[in-house]
Amino acid sequence: MKNILKNRKTFWVIFLGGVLGTALFLFLTIDFSSFSVEFTRENVSLKKIDENKYKATHIKTPEKTKVIYMTACAASTPNFRKSLEKLVEDTEINSIILNIKDETGKIAFDIDNPIFEKAIADSSKGECKIHDIKAILEDWHSRGIYIIGRLPVFQDPQLVKERPDLAVKRSENGEVWKDHKGISWLDAGATEVWDYAIALSKEAYLLGFDEINYDYIRFPSDGNMNEIYYPMSEERVNADPEKGKAKVLQEFFVYLSNSLKSTGVFTSVDLFGMVTTNADDLNIGQILEYALPFFDYICPMVYPSHYPTGFIGLSNPAAHPYEVIKYSMDKAVVKTLNASSSPDKLRPWLQDFDLGADYDAVKVRAQIQATYDAGLDSWLLWSASNRYTKGALELE
Repeated sequence: MKNILKNRKTFWVIFLGGVLGTALFLFLTIDFSSFSVEFTRENVSLKKIDENKYKATHIKTPEKTKVIYMTACAASTPNFRKSLEKLVEDTEINSIILNIKDETGKIAFDIDNPIFEKAIADSSKGECKIHDIKAILEDWHSRGIYIIGRLPVFQDPQLVKERPDLAVKRSENGEVWKDHKGISWLDAGATEVWDYAIALSKEAYLLGFDEINYDYIRFPSDGNMNEIYYPMSEERVNADPEKGKAKVLQEFFVYLSNSLKSTGVFTSVDLFGMVTTNADDLNIGQILEYALPFFDYICPMVYPSHYPTGFIGLSNPAAHPYEVIKYSMDKAVVKTLNASSSPDKLRPWLQDFDLGADYDAVKVRAQIQATYDAGLDSWLLWSASNRYTKGALELE
């Protein structure tokens, strides 16, 4: 009996030693970074990770962000894109803002998500589509270029076409309302529109966009406002004629911020330039102080050509770019400080296009200098044509 027990003990010592030895060997030789542990109620298993699965990289926001805007048409045209990349390489520009989708609602590149299937641009129909978006974003990151994705939200005729129930309507017959340009709008209070924008934001971040910039975050204007009806926002707007629209947008800001908080993506928002000087919501729901807590950066569109005759006593504000930008951004800084926020959040859009005056290197640079003289160090240049005035930029 003693021999039997001794032999059993020896067997178990040898067996357990073998198991431990094998486990140690596997631990030392297998690359466990290529596996994931999968838990279920029934068991725990080791699952091989798809090493070919795309994993985006992101880079840090530059301390002084200097941005040019690029359309999908420019990005999908190699020679045009390379000319803009050369501008970045040769000058102080360190960031590019690229359309994720444009004002038509068309998304500039493929996204593997069925909710966006009908909105993807179709190059066979003459729509500008970026076919190599991952390669482009990876290349820009390798050059140290910070990448911002522009995402218009409530002006989206494509989504109106798919979901007319979410659109702003005509009060007299319930048909889709259109502005003077024939453009349809989404109701800013439609939570399904909010979810659509958030889902697209998350997809873009996973592709490699470092920051998402939200444009057309407003109620519509420039149309027959006497026949307009907001199916989701009407009650709140009517309950508070002065701030109702702004409160609807603020609800969106809160919802957006909470929904994206866990992703790590940076966010910015484009606002009309006069939010820097006005106390009201400009009848479109935009109030600077309402946006400040919920975005990493605020981008007032302080284009001098967009200011009315007589602004700060100027008969033609477009002809005085320094004065307009300096006055507006000084006011924005004061408002931001009074709201217990940081002026570092302010990043104005500046004009690099001819409207109201010929914008040469002197006028473009004057806006940049006015931004600096207001105590700010970041800015974006807007040119719808993507033609920029190199002479206005410092060379590197």
